[in-house]
Amino acid sequence: MKIGNVNVKVSILAIAVFVIFTFFLLVASVYSPEVRSQLIWLIPGLFMLLIIPMALNYMSRREYAEMEPQYEAVAKTVRIKLINESMIGKPVRIEGVVERVYFQFLNRPQYLVADRSGAISVKMFTSPEEDVKVNDVVEVLGQVIRRYIAAGEPVINCISIKKIKKSKKDQ
Repeated sequence: MKIGNVNVKVSILAIAVFVIFTFFLLVASVYSPEVRSQLIWLIPGLFMLLIIPMALNYMSRREYAEMEPQYEAVAKTVRIKLINESMIGKPVRIEGVVERVYFQFLNRPQYLVADRSGAISVKMFTSPEEDVKVNDVVEVLGQVIRRYIAAGEPVINCISIKKIKKSKKDQ
């Protein structure tokens, strides 16, 4: 669904929870007259299981879209091999091939992006604008962070990931 210029996506997990609780509500209302009298509260609550994740996705996508021009202005293009501890907190731009995709079903995807110099984990805390799959050549815009809050190797907190028209041979 598109709201304004923001593409809103609901995770498959949120849809599954909605379907399961809808089933429970239907079964309970068939077998219990007490539940039928509470439907005025239960049905809106049921739809909130979809509306809240949609609203959160909309807000995070909108925020990331607003930050993208700021990052584009200051991000330096770097090779993956050059990303190290001293770059933590700095905006970067990398180009590479997506080797693996994790957690896409949660709308919090993680990518393993590689160029000829190495590979790095790219974490995105919202759904990307376009679907990115394995073997896509992408440009990643983000900030170098630690994998875990206070420890771990450097990874990229992705603000934007876009497919680019480059072949793998150009890498």
